[in-house]
Amino acid sequence: MHVHKHDHAHEHGHPAHGGASLLVALLLTLSFAGIEAFAGWWSGSLALLSDAAHMATDSSALGLAAGAAWLAQRPPSRRHSYGMARAEVLAALFNSLLMLVLLGFIVHEALDRFGAPRDIRGETVIGVAAVGLAINLVVAWVLSRGEHTLNSRAALLHVLGDALGSVAAIAAGLVIVFTGWTPIDPLLSLLVAVLILVSALRLLREAVHVLMEGVPPQVRLDDVGHDLASLDGVARVHDLHIWMLSSGSIALSAHLEIRSLPDWPAILDAARQVMDARHGIRHVTLQPEVPAPQPLVRRSFSPSSPHA
Repeated sequence: MHVHKHDHAHEHGHPAHGGASLLVALLLTLSFAGIEAFAGWWSGSLALLSDAAHMATDSSALGLAAGAAWLAQRPPSRRHSYGMARAEVLAALFNSLLMLVLLGFIVHEALDRFGAPRDIRGETVIGVAAVGLAINLVVAWVLSRGEHTLNSRAALLHVLGDALGSVAAIAAGLVIVFTGWTPIDPLLSLLVAVLILVSALRLLREAVHVLMEGVPPQVRLDDVGHDLASLDGVARVHDLHIWMLSSGSIALSAHLEIRSLPDWPAILDAARQVMDARHGIRHVTLQPEVPAPQPLVRRSFSPSSPHA
């Protein structure tokens, strides 16, 4: 006979996720995107137009991130027992995909410019891009002071990509002013696109890993299982699962086979302390199991027996 009992150490409260920082970043980015788009069209600069398109995309990404941060702070409900913490991960996934679409547009336009060079007003490009760089740096500073989640990192990635775009536009403008070599404009746009692509793919992989409920990269499943199995009174551990509810919120569930049920409160308290101190896991669900006395007869091996 097995004795089943569920004990939970759940923390449902969510810290502030930087929603105010995201709103400030949204207002600053949106206010400049239109100005830069007009300047890029008037000057004929792809680097400036790409940066303007990037900032416009950032505005929608930041708006989505701010909305997700607000949803993540909502308490659990009957329909969503974990709350809406995963909204931030979904926003990060959408923003990384949006970044890839934008990169495709930049690459297409850059390749088209190589075949059909256009006149570019270098002085306008330099002036507008310099203002855009300053705004992007301010927005990046605002975001860096907020909560570091996948969602905020996705927003920060967009902004840093903008900053790179502004630097590329300034460099392109300087080369055009002093040498008149216009291919530098699409060339630097492609360089920035490659740099952003690496970060976007990394963020996409992390968001998918969370949604697939993979083990957090900073946690080793074997080490956690060993620490639980090493607790006094624990015979073995099975059905161990570790996943991320959202950025910074790790959950664990496991079955512990114990030698004596009266020892369970002490074992549970020790397990909570070890998981928090050594692995940073505070959302713990453990189920104790007391093995039934074995009869004095030979029993055949059963493949369905729980594994250690």
